[in-house]
Amino acid sequence: MKTLLLILITSTLSLTALSQTGKKRAINQFETFIVGDFSNQKQIEAEQRAGKQIHPRARHVNRRADAKIRNLPASDGFWLIEESYYESPGKPIEAKPYLFHFEAVGDTAVKLTVYKFPAGLAVNTIKNDNAELVINYSDIQPSPTFKPALYSRVGKTFRTNSINDLGKGMTFTLTETLTRKQLIVMELLV
Repeated sequence: MKTLLLILITSTLSLTALSQTGKKRAINQFETFIVGDFSNQKQIEAEQRAGKQIHPRARHVNRRADAKIRNLPASDGFWLIEESYYESPGKPIEAKPYLFHFEAVGDTAVKLTVYKFPAGLAVNTIKNDNAELVINYSDIQPSPTFKPALYSRVGKTFRTNSINDLGKGMTFTLTETLTRKQLIVMELLV
């Protein structure tokens, strides 16, 4: 199964911080790019005009989640909840929330670690606007299958190519290019 999604940023929120050299630190620039609402609406419209929708309609709501996680250890980074919603013709909307930790690697890169939500936490309660959502850091753990990915900054662009061995001969590859206005995602499962 091969999946290629083009997701365009529709809005961003963020802070500005400078490194000792006076340039914006990679982690802070990355945050301005990744926090916001994303959609592949233009891709879907182009597929429909061509007569065949190949990809599911995807919508992602990304917000900082540090305030929702209790007892966090100190880190040079931030936590993010990504609410992902996928809609394929004739099927109900599928909600998939993710918990990400992004951490600075010097001033030039950002490391992504994917975490599992605590067992028993209902998917429909994992929403950025859920004021009652509180997660204890001791109840989460890094994903056993998705290894940390490194986003390298080249100019005003971040790129990663992360290959994960899922076992049983299965490999998941995540390739992303992220700019201020666009997120290009290629997910390959073989």
